[in-house]
Amino acid sequence: DILAAYPISYIKWDHNRDLVDAAAGPGGAARVHAQTLAVYRLIDELKAAHPGLEIESCASGGARVDLGILDRTDRIWTSDCLDPIERLENQRYTALVVPPEMMGMHLTTPHVHSTGRTVTLTLSGAVALFGHFGIEWDVTTLSETDAAAVGAWVALAKRVRPLVATGRLVNADVADPGLDVRGVVAADAASAFFTITQTQTLISSPTGRVRLPGLTPDRVYRVQLVTPGGIVDTPAQSPLEWAHHDTVLTGRQLAVVGLRPPVQNPQQAVVIEVTAV
Repeated sequence: DILAAYPISYIKWDHNRDLVDAAAGPGGAARVHAQTLAVYRLIDELKAAHPGLEIESCASGGARVDLGILDRTDRIWTSDCLDPIERLENQRYTALVVPPEMMGMHLTTPHVHSTGRTVTLTLSGAVALFGHFGIEWDVTTLSETDAAAVGAWVALAKRVRPLVATGRLVNADVADPGLDVRGVVAADAASAFFTITQTQTLISSPTGRVRLPGLTPDRVYRVQLVTPGGIVDTPAQSPLEWAHHDTVLTGRQLAVVGLRPPVQNPQQAVVIEVTAV
């Protein structure tokens, strides 16, 4: 009735409870399987009656990420915790079985209600790039400056969205637990983007080079820093030459030798775009 009465195009379908009472009365047989099939039928009927309706299922509430749900819904909500630091891990391992374009990832407000952590827009944006990019923020409260900054991240997310939906997720091996390097490489390896995220203070600073996997070894690539808002070289490092000049390297050089990452404070990130020349 609600969908028929109002022009609704999107539903967030939560199921945050365990099915402890899904049975046929006292002493009856379990009805979890029957309840699950009933949910499938309900979603099928809604989709048939309202073509174009998007349904986003929740992640672990009621253990609702199963093959039936993935077949019927448009995406899943990866976690109710929007803290980017927490999200790095759960997005990485959810992506082992769920395509990135089906995982909801949102910009968060600077103060994360679920953990009490204060985070930068750059960290939030970099972590949210690897899925269905959205905004979990009352944008009517933003100043013109902040709105422009959010808009720059939205523009970047729209630009890389086709790559996220068709490319291959890669995670680089790093020795320091305070560093996270991941990316998406196009199916033809003609383009890619990577994020270098500083989650905590490095064991050794400055760190060694980071290697960017997944590219064609003998192909030549242009490497650019595309973080909205740019990057400010910190006093602890000399300027990143590759970030301030036209840098062209082979896929083998990027995978074997790598790049020197910026020296970042904890909870900071940069975005690198790699394009075949």
